[in-house]
Amino acid sequence: MVKELIINSTPAGVTIALIEDKQLVELHKEQININYAVGDIYLGRIKKIMPGLNAAFVDVGYEKDAFLHYFDLGPQVQSLIKLTKIKRNGSVTGTLLDNLKLEADINKAGKISDVLSKNMLLPVQIAKEPISTKGPRLSSDISIAGRYVVLVPFSNTISVSKKIKSNTERNRLKKIIESIKPQNFGVIIRTVSEGRGVAEMQKDLLDLIAKWENFIKKMPSTEPSKRVWGEMDRSSTLIRDILNPDFTNVYVSTPDLYDDIRSYVHDISPEMEKIVKLYKQKEPIFDHFGIEKQIKNAFGKTVNLPGGAYLVVEHTEALHVIDVNSGNRTASKENQEENALQVNKEAAKEIARQLRLRDMGGIVVIDFIDMHKPTNRKILFDYLRELMLLDRAKHTILPPSKFGLVQITRQRVRPEMNIVTVEKCPACDGTGEIKASIVLMDDIENNLNYILREQNEKGVTLCVHPYIEAYITKGIFNLQRRWFFKYGQWIKVKAQSSYHLTEFHFISAKDEEIKL
Repeated sequence: MVKELIINSTPAGVTIALIEDKQLVELHKEQININYAVGDIYLGRIKKIMPGLNAAFVDVGYEKDAFLHYFDLGPQVQSLIKLTKIKRNGSVTGTLLDNLKLEADINKAGKISDVLSKNMLLPVQIAKEPISTKGPRLSSDISIAGRYVVLVPFSNTISVSKKIKSNTERNRLKKIIESIKPQNFGVIIRTVSEGRGVAEMQKDLLDLIAKWENFIKKMPSTEPSKRVWGEMDRSSTLIRDILNPDFTNVYVSTPDLYDDIRSYVHDISPEMEKIVKLYKQKEPIFDHFGIEKQIKNAFGKTVNLPGGAYLVVEHTEALHVIDVNSGNRTASKENQEENALQVNKEAAKEIARQLRLRDMGGIVVIDFIDMHKPTNRKILFDYLRELMLLDRAKHTILPPSKFGLVQITRQRVRPEMNIVTVEKCPACDGTGEIKASIVLMDDIENNLNYILREQNEKGVTLCVHPYIEAYITKGIFNLQRRWFFKYGQWIKVKAQSSYHLTEFHFISAKDEEIKL
């Protein structure tokens, strides 16, 4: 399987596309100045204790208080509270835990009111980003993830990923970590550490310890409800978690981000630095790799399958429902049962992709086409489980019920990826009233005149639909050349296939949209 990452950086943020065999399977968007990412640590203030829920609501600066359940406190929360008080009082120096006497673990069946109190300050980590009407979900069982290991303060346990099967390798990795880890820190050894040497493991662990020390240094001066320490940006986090020898290319659209990512890959996996490449074509990067078209085809209520069948995807507050329809596919030589199995297997492959692509979490109910033979239902169930092994999110799949429904629960830590695939009507702009298309060029020229002569902008780029771009730039005596003689500077014109026909935007030399 050939894997590629395509990273598109714009003034609004970064969009990351994961491609497997030229097919889009994951899409991640990271907006600029958006806080409350999974892994960020805040100095929370306990606002309200809810004994009935055995939980607390915590102020972390979000418009709605975040939720912290007793089960998410972590066994060593008393040690974390103790360390917070010490550091906030400034009574003890040092950033590691060598001199800290750990408290006893809390009772697993205890009550939150016995541990927390109103207005108490407690470092908390974002476990789930704000979704829909809910605030963030928190945990005070703090951990800091690296490429090969995860650092767990207030513990001395070393655990190894269950996916590493060899006992010899598990023991080797444990011995490496035992020899280098500091006191009162636990370590989880990740799957990708299999076969790695002492130097790589030590470097990764030392990087995590440096992050912990940075967090401790900031704690005394951080205001309550503010962020103390932040995770890396989404692109670096994604590369850290999924980068492996299967990747052939990582394409980046801008030089600054290219330098950052190349430097990061060099730090974590020097032998793969050469696969990071700067995209230099004039065509937008997502258009060049066919991603924009795949996005338009994959998102929306109806998803068509190659064989003529299609999926209908519905979303509610509580769950997602996917209905499989055979469409215009006919049984021809196959009998009805075999035809249903083939359609269901084709649908299962697309559903496994859709769950990753849209990052659909919570409960997912799939209504496959009815099959009467138990053996066929088992074939479908096993096939779907095999396809879902590629999904990094934790999930559980139940066998088909007697109604033919398959239920999946999938970990949800971020809002679902939702992209509008229908385009605004270029004739009426969604109002139902037609605007004369003959005045489009007048609108563009009036705005251009204001930007160049009133605002004195230089190096302006006009982004328009490809049809309008061709109208402006084609021919010897085209509009673009006439503008050059009129304004004394060359106006770049860039085609954007995602725009509707009459949509246009002006971009400054600093790659920021000029607001009109």
